[in-house]
Amino acid sequence: MSGDPFRPARKITHAGALAMIAAAVAEATRLGAPVNVVVVDESGVDLAFVRMDGAKFLSIETARAKAQTSASHRRPSTRIPADIATGLAFASGGRITDMAGGLPVFIDGACVGGIGIGSASDEDDIAIARAALAAVGADEV
Repeated sequence: MSGDPFRPARKITHAGALAMIAAAVAEATRLGAPVNVVVVDESGVDLAFVRMDGAKFLSIETARAKAQTSASHRRPSTRIPADIATGLAFASGGRITDMAGGLPVFIDGACVGGIGIGSASDEDDIAIARAALAAVGADEV
């Protein structure tokens, strides 16, 4: 084996995940759009979650799928090609989706996780996710 068998990695901290949640809730409140917010790490594991009063309870799972999709594929959930989205959703047990509202979290060009927003319109879900990324200084996607 040549070289170092390890690589350095940045991680979203608990405080960072909560800052993202707080920014998302603030933007959702401003928009009058109660939502579910899920922040996952680079492996798709939940770090933080909130369901705002009035958010649709079934959107908890879509928000999680959006976050996991974005972390796994390192792109917005809407950039999953439509022609393979159904197959990927089936193969992943519903953990991959092409629904709007999922964004990857990039710091200095490295994907450290994802955020998923569910229960509002597509445009509001994306705006809320972008506000959360801005709160922690994540790269624009």
